[in-house]
This record gives sequence, C-alpha cells and structure tokens, in this order.
Amino acid sequence: MTLNPLPAFADNYIWMVHDGQRALVVDPGDAQPVLDALRHDGVQLEAILVTHHHLDHTGGIDTLRQATGACVYGPAREPIPQPFTPLHGGTAIQVLGMTFDVLDVPGHTRGHIAYHCVNAQPSPLLFCGDTLFSAGCGRIFEGTPAQLQHSLGMLAALPGATRVCCTHEYTLGNLKFAQEVEPDNSALLAYANVCRQLRATGQPTLPSTIAQERAINPFLRTDVPTIVAAAQAHDGASVASQGVFAALREWKNQYR
Repeated sequence: MTLNPLPAFADNYIWMVHDGQRALVVDPGDAQPVLDALRHDGVQLEAILVTHHHLDHTGGIDTLRQATGACVYGPAREPIPQPFTPLHGGTAIQVLGMTFDVLDVPGHTRGHIAYHCVNAQPSPLLFCGDTLFSAGCGRIFEGTPAQLQHSLGMLAALPGATRVCCTHEYTLGNLKFAQEVEPDNSALLAYANVCRQLRATGQPTLPSTIAQERAINPFLRTDVPTIVAAAQAHDGASVASQGVFAALREWKNQYR
C-alpha cells in the first residue's frame, strides 16, 4: 500500500492510500487534488472516509462520488453529504482489504470519529482528522475539554508505531507553542529541528507517530510536572478552575 498526503487549500492534507489499482481517500475537502492524483497514479477510487463535517474535509465528496462511484463512510452523528454509510465507534469497516476500527473522538466536533488500521503495512495507520495534530490538538468547537482530553487519551494509548495522519500542516506553529510550554524537552527540540528541515525543502512533517507525540505533544503530557508548572505560571486561576488540559488549550487559543 502507498500512502500519500495530497496538499489542499492553504494547509490541508487529503490522505490517499492505494495498492496500484484501487484507492481510498480521507477527508477530501477539495476534489481536484484527488482527481489529479487518481489520474497520475492510474488508480480507481473505491472509498471516501470522513472524520467530521467541516467543509474543508467534505467539500469534494459530491464531485468525487459522481466522478468515481466511490462509497462514502462518515460519522453517524454529523451532517455528511448524503448518501453515506454512518459509522459509530466500536464498529469496523473493510476497505481495500484493510480493516479500519472506528473510534469515537468527540471534542473538536460533537460526532468526530477516527479510523485505525492495526494491520496496515509497514505499521498501523491512524486517520484522526482534526482531533490530534503533531505537537498539538484541534480547537474545541462543539465538544468540551473533558471530551477532547478523553479522545486524545484514547489515541495516545494506540501502539507507538502507529502513523498519525492528521489533516493540517500545523506542525511548526504547534512546536513553537510546545517549546514555550516545555523548553527543556530534548526530544521536542530534536523533533523541531527535523520538522524545520522538512518544511524548508517543501516536504510534509506528517505522518508523525504515536510514540513521537507521547514524547513531544503537550496535550498528551498534561500530567508532566513541568507542563503543570508552566500552565500554572501562565494562568493559575484557569488551571484551578478548569484543569491543566483546558487551561493549556485556552492558552494555545490565544498564543501567537
């Protein structure tokens, strides 16, 4: 299987997986990059996986379905362009001979889901939409901090080799904030250097891995004493009233 991030808009990635004949895509906000990639690689689109309802993840669905006849899968509790197969956490789907477990990961939106394929080669795959980013996480638009923290905890518990395929190239900005929170984290400093080099040559920083995120992502590390201390130093009142995770997310919302 070949895994490709297809750039879209200013900073989106539409993920495409194909076996040389058949393909699936994840969160196609724009149809054109997908149509171009299908033509370039000579493959047929069989399935569209959707994580949540935001337009930059769904805007290309109708065009792609009409052009290719692909089946669409998406979260049962969100308004995805019809027709589509509604999915709930705890179920699984078979696409391109791969089994994807569906995970409920609310927080960014109310019904957000993720897709985890443990038997993907050479390592497991996670399509997590806007829930988990490299060195960061999604904003809370419809859910609660407690929901998003629980969702991130579920993802952090996946096998460390799992490839994290999120849908925005936010990594450098997230790393700047992460270094503000945890400036003495040597793994974070090393990862930031690698990511800067990748972006300087026009390459994506993604996919990351779960093991990498556990080591550098402040939103997965809210029990680390230095991160707790940083959150308290920034806004102790928010930490006291909302907890470390919520205070950290609010800090990131205002960070420039």
